Amino acid sequence: MRTSTKLLYIILGIIIIVNLIPVDRNNPPIKKDIQTPANVKALLKKACYDCHSNETIWPLYSYIAPASWLVSGDVANGRKHLNFSEWDDTKADKVLEEIWEEIEENKMPLKIYTYLHPNSILTLNDKQIIKEWAKTVNSK
Repeated sequence: MRTSTKLLYIILGIIIIVNLIPVDRNNPPIKKDIQTPANVKALLKKACYDCHSNETIWPLYSYIAPASWLVSGDVANGRKHLNFSEWDDTKADKVLEEIWEEIEENKMPLKIYTYLHPNSILTLNDKQIIKEWAKTVNSK
């Protein structure tokens, strides 16, 4: 067998083996979902929920290593920082302020996410809707 064929088999074997490593792609039960007007909820779902809720839609590439490791890690990290499915009303004021800051500074949604999910990009109008909602909730 030629060296290049052996190398190809070795690489193929490594790819198969790394894809057998389990990756956490679970969606735990929703404890308490954030309550928002329907238009705000739609914006949050399109731009935020895949990483910041227990309602993640796992795309095909999230099942193929090494992308699966990156996606799983990003979702775990996103849920750790903010999880709309485990909403805590007692921290709402601070969290809403942080949400708006991240959006206003174009830190969220992440650029890598918007490249793969262009429909998640927030328009200026979308941002204005979120801003007004966050200000209204914070003024109560």
